[in-house]
Amino acid sequence: MVENEPDKRQLAATDEKLKFPLLAAYGSGGIIPIALFNITGILVGLMGNISLGLSAFWLGVILIIPRLWDAVSDPMIGHLSDNARTRWGRRRPFILVGGLLVALFFVVIWWIPQGAAVRAWFPTEQAFQWFQLSYLLVTLILFFTATTIFEIPHGSLGMEMTTDPHARTRLFSAKSFVGNLFAMSTPWLFALANLEIFRGVGGTEVDGMRYVSILIALILLPLSLWWFLSLREPGFHRIARQKKSPFWIDVKKTLKNRNFILLTLTIFTLAMGFNFVSLLGSYIPIFYVFGGDKVAGAFLLGINGTIWAITGLLAVFPLNIISPRLGKRKTLMLSIALMVLAQLSKIVCYNPQYPFLIVIPTVLLSTGMLFFFTLGPSMIGDICDEDDLKTGVRNEGSYYSIFWWFIKMGTALASFVAGALIVLTLFDETQVTRVDRIESRLRSLQNFAQTEAITENQTDVASFRNAAFRLNQDAQNQIRDLHVSTRKKLNELNSKSFSELPGMLQKSRQFIFDQETITTTISERLKRIEAELNEAASRNDLGKTRILFTETSDLLQQVKMHNSRFAVFDLYLHFNLKSTESENTSSHYLNLSQSTGRILQALSEIEMHTYEPSMQNEIDKVLEKVAPLKKQSSHTLKMMRLVEIGVPVLLSIFSIIFIMGYSLTDRRTMEIKDLLRARNQQQKSDNGKIDE
Repeated sequence: MVENEPDKRQLAATDEKLKFPLLAAYGSGGIIPIALFNITGILVGLMGNISLGLSAFWLGVILIIPRLWDAVSDPMIGHLSDNARTRWGRRRPFILVGGLLVALFFVVIWWIPQGAAVRAWFPTEQAFQWFQLSYLLVTLILFFTATTIFEIPHGSLGMEMTTDPHARTRLFSAKSFVGNLFAMSTPWLFALANLEIFRGVGGTEVDGMRYVSILIALILLPLSLWWFLSLREPGFHRIARQKKSPFWIDVKKTLKNRNFILLTLTIFTLAMGFNFVSLLGSYIPIFYVFGGDKVAGAFLLGINGTIWAITGLLAVFPLNIISPRLGKRKTLMLSIALMVLAQLSKIVCYNPQYPFLIVIPTVLLSTGMLFFFTLGPSMIGDICDEDDLKTGVRNEGSYYSIFWWFIKMGTALASFVAGALIVLTLFDETQVTRVDRIESRLRSLQNFAQTEAITENQTDVASFRNAAFRLNQDAQNQIRDLHVSTRKKLNELNSKSFSELPGMLQKSRQFIFDQETITTTISERLKRIEAELNEAASRNDLGKTRILFTETSDLLQQVKMHNSRFAVFDLYLHFNLKSTESENTSSHYLNLSQSTGRILQALSEIEMHTYEPSMQNEIDKVLEKVAPLKKQSSHTLKMMRLVEIGVPVLLSIFSIIFIMGYSLTDRRTMEIKDLLRARNQQQKSDNGKIDE
């Protein structure tokens, strides 16, 4: 099909100029639907899997359920916005309320309840994981509903702010520009959440995101007020006289528009295909390029995300040059070609020896996705103009809500399918979380030794006594927690088959018995120390109190070491059991099991020391050996790359087929613009008043 384009002189003559303050105010609204919308989906899926240890499959399920709810909420908000008649217009009240709610619920998502009280309600690990999944599901529904309340009216407002098709593209380009500017924070948020200042000593990225999310909310609150106060709705006086229409009539009319359906299906397939890139693209740098090193992977993701965002910012400018000359349909086809080329380049650019080659497909992908995400809403605006010319009614909210729902459904389907495919690739999230647990406990041991070295400089009995009691209580609490964990592990062992691992069951039971025996002896000594501390304090015996403090400190170090050893043995047992599940990964897990056994032996040797400063160096050496235990099998990594590269290419073929049938050319949109202007002028004359 040959697309008739407008004469370039005609374009120059009809282009409307949008003032910079208007572009800035409207464009900054891209923070929510472009940046935060994707940040939430990506980080919940990634951190839920590799930080909380939740099933990738079930995370995919809970990410798709809000999309099913959106099938109701999106058209409903669009309809309510179209039919709203307030003193502030149709769209602005929704924009204000939606922005404030997005800020609130983005924080709530990350504050998953934890602690002893929650564990008492959900005593088993499986029950606690189901609680976490349920909490994430509820908060995600609230967050995405808030996003809908903001984005549907905001996108609809962008369509009605101008009737010039290319000015409309510039308006949505501004939205893409600012959205991509903040989208660069997606990987950096993961890196920030990994910093100890946010996650705390021994915490995880999820703990860090609690406080990072508050920073994001503090940015959104003043922005929401700015959008409400600065944006205006041109032509609202004319729309205010428009008769309100029933919900189902609006939806039915929208779904009968052929160009709208073809464009929506095009964007849907692209959104679905290339959200695989966002989801699986976070796993590959961490587990393929850097062998499971989350810190190094997070840094590369941060660099890559920054390049993505910068490219997205710069791509706005060629888009506004290319689109008026090629036409929107051909420019959209160009964007698809760029994204397919990016996917194919990954065959070479995913390279552990040259990790920064990943920026090449990133530049191509960012350019292509900026093009199609910007052109989509602009082309929906053209369709709304055509519909207005035919019917005399403007229903931007209904059109945009259904369009936006299909984009979100594409994103959610990508999350669901990606979660299922991650399971099929045999990705081992349990391995990752248990290695994290080992690292956390060893670092906690190091940090404790450094902290208590300062406490030993105290010179009064009361200070030593109080410090000793605090350490004593901490040690006894950790022993109780360890015994709870060992009891649970024994129950798990009784439910597993060890037919292919002769002797492993007895070895595991003996290890647990030894740990419980040693720590029980320590607990009994700690209880006697409590009485001795009180007696020494009553005599104001500084020397005896100092000795008891030192002994308590040593015992707590031993407890921490036993906790670390149990975590290592738990991982050792996991690797041995996994080695019997699949021939594709058997040798991989056997190698990891041998490495874990050597680490367990190294910790046993450290325990024989008298806890001198040299212990710090010994633990550092162990930590260096622990990090490689996150490495996934070669089978898993190969399957991940195959899926991440191939699925988007396949879906791009369908998007090309859909867009080929789109018939609303740029020449026709210019004709519609002129006809609408003439009609509206006639209506103004007939009504005897001028609408702004």
